[in-house]
Amino acid sequence: MAVEPPPSNHHGDPSTPGGLGYFHLRLLGPAASLFLLRSDRLYSLSFSRRRGYRLRLIASPARRRRRCRRRDLLLSTSGCVLRLTHCFSSPDAVRVNGLPLHGGGGPVDLAVGDEVSLLLLGSRYGFVAEKFVACERGDKVPGSCEEVLVLRAESLRKRLRAISESQDPLSFLRDSHCAHAGVKKAREGGGLLCQENPVNSVPQDNLRQQECNSDQNRLEHQPDVTNEDTVQLPQRSKRCSNVELKGCSNGNVEQHHTEGRYSDGSTFFLNRLTSIRPEMRAEQRSGVTLPQLLHPIGSLLRVFIATFTSDISWFLDYCKIPQYLPVTIACHNKDRCWSANSENRTAAPFENHPNLLLVYPRFPEVIAFGKDRKNQGVACHHPKLIVLQREDSMRVIISSANLAPRQWHLITNTVWWQDFPRRTSPDYSGLFSAFEGPKSDFAAQLVSFIGSLINEVPSQAYWINEIAKYDFEGAGGYLVASVPGLYMPSPCYLESNYCLSEKQIIHTKSSHRIFLGSVQTSVVGLSHRFHLPSDAGSQLKALSVFLGKCRGNMHGTTEVILKRNTNIPADANAVSVLVADLDKFCEEDSVQLGFLPREVAKWVSPLSDTGFFKFSGFIYPREALEAAFGATNTKVQLLMYVSKGPEFSQISGLIQDEHLPSLCSLVACLKRSPGLWRLEEVLSHFKWPETLETDFMYSASSIGTSINPQFIAHFASATGKRSNHDVDSEESDPEWGGWTAGHELKKPSISLLFPTIERVKSAACGIQLSRYLLSLPEKTWQRLRSTGIFHDAIPHPHDRIGHPMHVKVAQRRFRSRLGGHSFGWTYCGSHNFSPAAWGQPLRPTSKANPTDATRGAPSGSRLHICNYELGIILIAPPPGMSKEGNGRRHGIDGISLPFVIPAPQYKYSDRPATPLAMRQAMAEACIPQSDLSEETDEDIPDEDDEHVVELSDCCPEEKEEEKIYAETLWGQVDSSQSQGKDS
Repeated sequence: MAVEPPPSNHHGDPSTPGGLGYFHLRLLGPAASLFLLRSDRLYSLSFSRRRGYRLRLIASPARRRRRCRRRDLLLSTSGCVLRLTHCFSSPDAVRVNGLPLHGGGGPVDLAVGDEVSLLLLGSRYGFVAEKFVACERGDKVPGSCEEVLVLRAESLRKRLRAISESQDPLSFLRDSHCAHAGVKKAREGGGLLCQENPVNSVPQDNLRQQECNSDQNRLEHQPDVTNEDTVQLPQRSKRCSNVELKGCSNGNVEQHHTEGRYSDGSTFFLNRLTSIRPEMRAEQRSGVTLPQLLHPIGSLLRVFIATFTSDISWFLDYCKIPQYLPVTIACHNKDRCWSANSENRTAAPFENHPNLLLVYPRFPEVIAFGKDRKNQGVACHHPKLIVLQREDSMRVIISSANLAPRQWHLITNTVWWQDFPRRTSPDYSGLFSAFEGPKSDFAAQLVSFIGSLINEVPSQAYWINEIAKYDFEGAGGYLVASVPGLYMPSPCYLESNYCLSEKQIIHTKSSHRIFLGSVQTSVVGLSHRFHLPSDAGSQLKALSVFLGKCRGNMHGTTEVILKRNTNIPADANAVSVLVADLDKFCEEDSVQLGFLPREVAKWVSPLSDTGFFKFSGFIYPREALEAAFGATNTKVQLLMYVSKGPEFSQISGLIQDEHLPSLCSLVACLKRSPGLWRLEEVLSHFKWPETLETDFMYSASSIGTSINPQFIAHFASATGKRSNHDVDSEESDPEWGGWTAGHELKKPSISLLFPTIERVKSAACGIQLSRYLLSLPEKTWQRLRSTGIFHDAIPHPHDRIGHPMHVKVAQRRFRSRLGGHSFGWTYCGSHNFSPAAWGQPLRPTSKANPTDATRGAPSGSRLHICNYELGIILIAPPPGMSKEGNGRRHGIDGISLPFVIPAPQYKYSDRPATPLAMRQAMAEACIPQSDLSEETDEDIPDEDDEHVVELSDCCPEEKEEEKIYAETLWGQVDSSQSQGKDS
């Protein structure tokens, strides 16, 4: 075939012998990826349905050994001539510009613009020789875009070689100061670079497309490699895949990636997909990058991150995190999060970043199968939160993206953020504020959630104090958090007359106290105190008498007295629980029921001793009697109320570092409405007119195994959904008009958006990228397919079609009769549509403890939550109800959803992308299941099909360590009382 000279407008001439440069090969097809071939190397190009395109550097010209395998193309670039050789037996297997090659496979020289196609596995694949870029400057303009591209590609090759030769590759990757001098030199010519910056767009927008293949995320050693220079290109190590792309230029080269972005918190944005070229994006500023969110890095004081999966090395390099910056990352680890040993729940694995700490939040025993931590349970640490502290502001970011490159570069995710100004002085009252309609409780929700993650890591407790320094009153939305546990509704504040204080019992009137919240805890030590043969009978009789005299309140509880025990050597923080006749209280005329648990007493006592807070307690009398008589093995509940102490207003001046862990434990333990109950708490403040509803939809990448009409009805009811004929009812019963499973079966309330298998199969990256991203169990689909609630999730805007979505977005929209404007609410965050995330409402079973009826929980209802989750609700209030005190309204029409609405309902032949459907599609495409990496940076929580939580299964029992602690205290209390009598 005649070789045509390249066009004169290209830099360099590939026919010129001895020149050094790079050939650009553009793949044909939807991926349109770009390969860069150095002009003095020998490469092998192959394609398979299992691995996709694979380009391997065989050897340098000096030591090349030609070992051509079947179905491989050899591309020689010796002397700056692109030469093709192949080993196919069929004369029609390889075509150049549509014409078959003859003559036994070559060699054939290619010119710029030539198109090569290969017949493989029954389909044609190929590439175009797009251009040649020479490295010599000659008469080129110094610092031109293409020259810098070549320098960056050469730097990437050198860096890959340095990594392979390094004795400690991980440390090498963590070093953010190892960029090549050549690239640095090119970077300094920023004023001469093209304004549209193709230098950045080529490597990032095209090379990163190779990450679509699961086997192309790492370097591989091939058996036909003949020397140390051999690497696989453009495949890159997952950990180093972004180091050169983002770390070798700054300033003008990456201005559109590192410039700051502003948000007032009234809407959310999408991440910028690097696989979409800038000129193809629907809106240039519609996407945000992680470096933009962190910009400027130099002003950060500290960073807090919560994520499910993470690639920490990538994050440190990609965002150029300074080595000195304090960074706390709370993340998921199945073994560490279930460990009973707190030392197993932290790690500091990066020597070059000594101030970076990994925290693995604890899963409580109450959510474990069979109440046994060893059996674990369905649980995930699943939030996506970033908190950036600066001297003058604190930025809170809530996303659906984990801290992993594919989630930020290849997959659509939502990003909400808002900056909050610094206060002139810390406000600790805001950390305990309750939801009161328009008044924001953002600070209290944020500090409570972070506190639950770092509660057992004292070195991180300073975050609670830092949050108090910023003003969150102008928050654009309401936080919605889920924390694993078993919850029952909190009764309203109960009048109490006695509170805990150092070395004495203080009698105080409730009217002079400002209530801050309640803590659900227990009394330990009853089994020891009332089962001793010596005086068990007399103690039980006295206890019965006192409890009989106690005045019960409307919730069936009675007040007890909390007393500091400073004379017990085993625990200086010990707190006794006393039962007495409170009308004429005398400490000698009382019966000690037991003690506060050690883990509670260790923060209650210091905070009480300092005068920052006051604590009072209530128990269920019948429950205490049953436990004392041995009729039950469950813990005796103690409801502890917290109010401001005499020194509360002086906290900012009196608080010391040693107080911070106790303060952190308090905010973490205070009862707040989680999951579905929080959703209801926020949205029930507004009256949503059912007859004006136009849309109610939820798009999630994972739909729970146990989803059924009952759960869907619970979710709809929590959002304010009511049956139409009862909307205007004047009935006082709060359940009147509520949305039930019966209503749900008759008329589904919500549209669930989930991609069909055909949509996933036609994606730019195929099924591989979605396999560990999407989860809709086949059983759930078969159970709900006849309900008509499933709709196809079509990405929006149009340039995102073909790219997977990982969003968790819900919206309920209404249209006003007057003016036709829309209002409603929108949720975005980490909650998938599952009971594990939002909570499973539970009702008492026939085996439930009979005292449940007296505990004040409406109908005995409880909420069982498995996951840590965090999201934000943005509200556009109904006409006449402004969310803002100044009357400013959020417009729901200003929120651009990441999917097409109205979403098309599934046709009869449609099938969602369930794991079964994706496995079958992969089998049809001859993609072996075993060839897909089992490691994933996606976040599909495991759920057990057969696991059903019963209320009776969730009653906690006293643990062995609690029994040992209580017995030790009892022994020293009894000894001290005996010595007092003898004296």
